[in-house]
Amino acid sequence: MTRNRLRIGVLGAGRWAEIAHIPGWQRDPRCEIAVICDLVEGRAQDLARQFDIPEATADWQAVVSRPDIDVIDVCTATSAHFELAWAALEAGKHVLCEKPVAYDYRKTLRASDLAKSKGLKTKLGFTFRYSPGVQYAKAMMDEGFVGTPFIFNGYEQNSQWLDPQVPLRQMPRPLPEWLTERPADPSAIQTRSLEGYGSPIIDIGHWWVGADYESVVGTMRNFVPERMVRDTGRMTRINMDDGDIFVGEYTNGAIGTIQTSLVTVGNYPGIEARIYGSQGAIICRLVEEFGVAETIKVATPDSVEFEELEIPQRFYPAGGHPRESWRSLFYANLIKDFVDEIVEGGERNQGNFEAGAWVQEVVNAVELSVYERRWVDLPLER
Repeated sequence: MTRNRLRIGVLGAGRWAEIAHIPGWQRDPRCEIAVICDLVEGRAQDLARQFDIPEATADWQAVVSRPDIDVIDVCTATSAHFELAWAALEAGKHVLCEKPVAYDYRKTLRASDLAKSKGLKTKLGFTFRYSPGVQYAKAMMDEGFVGTPFIFNGYEQNSQWLDPQVPLRQMPRPLPEWLTERPADPSAIQTRSLEGYGSPIIDIGHWWVGADYESVVGTMRNFVPERMVRDTGRMTRINMDDGDIFVGEYTNGAIGTIQTSLVTVGNYPGIEARIYGSQGAIICRLVEEFGVAETIKVATPDSVEFEELEIPQRFYPAGGHPRESWRSLFYANLIKDFVDEIVEGGERNQGNFEAGAWVQEVVNAVELSVYERRWVDLPLER
């Protein structure tokens, strides 16, 4: 990069672009958003006016091919992620992409390999990895607070869709046919919560425990079978997982559980990560409660009652504080970290496409476990 600031092209002008991506980029003085693109050009124009972005367009190919763009930010519907991310990497751009890059982990691995071959940085939208509390907890682990990790428990719980009249933003997807030797069963439960809401907490567990899963077994349930579909405005029978749990064994001997749901009573986003080890335990609760974005508690063998800690200011983005919305707070940290990696160079690149491929492989393994009702070993076939 020869310019003073990174120039960003944003693909997608939906709600998450408005409340997280664009504010995150504009909060970092090392960046400028050069253009925003959406297939509905009027939507792109609206956000361009709102955020004083100089250009809006519906032509994503033109944005990706521009030589004056350094980074492409993909925050479109999931079905378009892989095509857009791949095109951006082929054009020599660093890429931030919302999760998942692809429903099949092998496609995400291909994109990761392409980025590495071109010396490009990638970043997944694993928002919660970048919360000040999660970052502080990891720093304590690196200093030995937990010791040898024994157990990780991860939760993502919220009641956004407990009411079946609340429209689904995106339809669930069928179980991929490649997961079995026989054609996919149309009556099999479709994946929704596990992938969309389980991915961030699977990622945190991988990072904190410091090891891969070697085997998983899981179950999914459809607790609210009929739901309003936004595109049609009609109640429709949808056999999707709105609640799921899986157990995993890590390669370093630790064990873990992950539970996610769209219908458990509690405030969104409902992320809670717990790790227990030989020297101590940490509970990080990323739930916006009573105006506070997150809390962190710790215990040790000599002090077994969990004590809440104050998160040091160094883990916050510029101007950040505990009573800021988690949406802007956590995403500003994600953007700052990505810009650091691009500007400073070197090998550091946390939460990248390789990490995203690992998380998606776990999702795919749990899907296979549910479909065939058995333990599934990892890694899956490449």
